[in-house]
Amino acid sequence: MNKSISKQYIVPLILIFCLFFLWAISSNLLPTMIRQLMKTCELNPFQASFTESAYWLAYFIFPIPIAMFMKRFSYKAGIIFGLCTAAFGGLLFFPAAILKEYWAYLCIFFIIATGMCFLETAANPYITVLGDPKTASRRLNLAQSFNGLGAFISAMFLSKLILSGNQYTRETLPTDYPGGWEAFVQLETDAMKMPYLILAAVLLVVALIFSFYKLPKIKEGNKEEGQVGQDEKLINFNVLKRSHLRWGVIAQFFYNGGQTAINSLFLVYCCIYVGIDEGKATTFFGLYMLAFLLGRWIGTLLMGRFKPQNMLTVYASVNVLLCLVVIIFGGYVGLYAMIGISFFMSIIYPTQFSMALTDLKGDTKSGSAFLVMAIIGNAVLPQLSAYIMNANPTIYHVAYIVPLICFIFCAYYGWKKYKVID
Repeated sequence: MNKSISKQYIVPLILIFCLFFLWAISSNLLPTMIRQLMKTCELNPFQASFTESAYWLAYFIFPIPIAMFMKRFSYKAGIIFGLCTAAFGGLLFFPAAILKEYWAYLCIFFIIATGMCFLETAANPYITVLGDPKTASRRLNLAQSFNGLGAFISAMFLSKLILSGNQYTRETLPTDYPGGWEAFVQLETDAMKMPYLILAAVLLVVALIFSFYKLPKIKEGNKEEGQVGQDEKLINFNVLKRSHLRWGVIAQFFYNGGQTAINSLFLVYCCIYVGIDEGKATTFFGLYMLAFLLGRWIGTLLMGRFKPQNMLTVYASVNVLLCLVVIIFGGYVGLYAMIGISFFMSIIYPTQFSMALTDLKGDTKSGSAFLVMAIIGNAVLPQLSAYIMNANPTIYHVAYIVPLICFIFCAYYGWKKYKVID
């Protein structure tokens, strides 16, 4: 790739990096919302975990229609539509604050996730084809570093806007609390609106920028994006016959489920089981996401020297050992082990994604759609962890057997199944 082409890609890459940052803000507010909805809607950890299900279900339903949409039109069209859809969902927090019903929040998260699904289905493959294929894994890890930055800001700062530190229930609310239980619930409900209003405003501004900026057209196979032959399929299911993609989808299912099982229950683990107050818990959550961000940056640098598949195998294997530490010890020891897990989770998603898309050429959008659909793991496996945790309050840390199994699959993909053999 010559210097002129490199310069041509600088602004598009910056714009795409913004998308990684924005959807990280959205998805990493979910653990905070789970904790908050436990208070406002009086839910236990298992019930509240369906917040994740509602959000990630969209990632299972829509990637194939989105891939068809983008193959017919363009990455840019998908990005703009996704930004506007997610912004609309964010604005719905205002009527939801009046209803104060759990089902209303679940619907909102589904709508926001639908918009974010457009962004993710477009941005991940776009990054891999926007430059030298040999450096696709490193480029995607760099882009995902901005995802880590969004996760850190969401955990360390936005969570503090939402969580008040008051952990009252109907039984523990002071009798002299002004307005009683209804006033407390309304105050906690209103705290959820501002971060989503800010997010919606930013999404609309970014959509406006994308609508005026001309993104470079990308060739996939012998055609430019938006060009579809008369007999050409908008989605190619046969691409799953490629074993490295098929195993990549399996590995992504387990990685996403394992990561979200840890992320979504982090604040619950801190507040309910370790006994940390919400203020201190959000600080720990910020450090957890800071470790993730540092892992992304350091991992991106290391990929200049080490093969992505080797790094994937080592990082996933370390996480298997760290999950064992959580299972055995729990408490503060488990909490510090989870911060280590966050560091070593950092490169797994983008590395698996880019390796699974290797050599797909004209089927890149189809492959990307199936990889994004694998995020359905987020809507299944965290609920299993939450159920185990809720059912075994004295040995709650045994629930981390679920992410341990997930990381075994990731290590196996990096060890053997990433190879392009068909």
